[in-house]
Amino acid sequence: MTARLAVVVKGWPRLSETFIAQELVALEEAGLSFDIWSLRHPTDTKTHPLHDRLQAPIRYLPEYLRDDPARVAHAMGAAATMPGFDTAAAAFVADLERDDTVNRRRRWGQACVMAHELPDNVQGIYAHFLHTPSSVARYAAILRGLPWSFSAHAKDIWTSPEWELREKLSAAHHGAAFGATCTRFGTEHLQGLADTPDRVDLVYHGLDLSRFPAPPDRLPRAADAPFHMMSVGRLVEKKGFDNLIDALALLPATLDWHFTHIGGGALDTEMRARAEALGLTPRITWRGACDQPEVIETMRAADLFVLPSRIAADGDRDGLPNVLMEAASQKLPILSTPVSAIPEFIEDGVHGILSDDAPARLADAMLRVAQDSAFALRMADAAFDRLTADFLMHPGIRHLHARLTAMMADAD
Repeated sequence: MTARLAVVVKGWPRLSETFIAQELVALEEAGLSFDIWSLRHPTDTKTHPLHDRLQAPIRYLPEYLRDDPARVAHAMGAAATMPGFDTAAAAFVADLERDDTVNRRRRWGQACVMAHELPDNVQGIYAHFLHTPSSVARYAAILRGLPWSFSAHAKDIWTSPEWELREKLSAAHHGAAFGATCTRFGTEHLQGLADTPDRVDLVYHGLDLSRFPAPPDRLPRAADAPFHMMSVGRLVEKKGFDNLIDALALLPATLDWHFTHIGGGALDTEMRARAEALGLTPRITWRGACDQPEVIETMRAADLFVLPSRIAADGDRDGLPNVLMEAASQKLPILSTPVSAIPEFIEDGVHGILSDDAPARLADAMLRVAQDSAFALRMADAAFDRLTADFLMHPGIRHLHARLTAMMADAD
């Protein structure tokens, strides 16, 4: 039988994680055989065209253990007979002593189901995100005596406890054979926690430009023409949309501006109310969740992409948001902040503007772009050149394919 990989994800499909879909489609088209094991059922009402391209079977684990008690009980009984049970159970108990939560217990139950139901030809496990999915992957891998690996992104790095990261990055604790993360900033942090730095690789997501139309021919905007701004991102603290709304309120009355937001999120009602209180509602379009063609269409019609990322109170932060590269693919000028790995793609004043996230500073930057469209277009051209030179998808896919293939070969 052909050796297969088991890929663990939080949920499938998810519109907010198109970078995962892009990677998996590319790995599949490069010849890697795998099944997807999803910890949650889908909640998005729309899908991305990439989701339709994926041929891999999708297997859903019990989202809550109470949902399928017979399946869970049968799997736990089977897990107790596996050669790796004592080691896996000891790892789980050690984790439980430091994190006795419903979520932790659910990870163990899902791992038992996965280990029991894995086909015999699975030779390795690969988890997207270093928190919950990697816990399930680690427990299941120990139970079945398989190697496992991970791809880390943002929240999973910065909100996970240090003890857990260190153990997932240590051979002595049955950690990952290797891990990849999508920013140099995140890579250096995880390498500092690992038992050996070469356990963690830098693999930028990059873009597959074949999925995007060529950028439109952008001309300098007339000084009195409407100025269209947009953003794509979940309405959560780390995206900084509260400061963005406050910045919009500071723009001069002489500027004919409009702002479009794409995305959902827990702060949706709060952000709309904030805009309403400032009298901005007529100038803002809230699109909610949109599919990729709708996002690109909006980017092509806009004059500025704004994403004022910041570090949230719990330490959560962006890595290098793919939407910045998507904006660059359409030569849409970019205004963002120097948080996390964003400066790895954008040099301030060269590929875009990196501003302090204070509303007054954001407003000044918006006004600068509105008043000097020639400057904005030069930055957009430079960002497109940077994207095509250093941030395309294919080098990362080749690297991941080689690492995953070698990991499975080592399991034979």
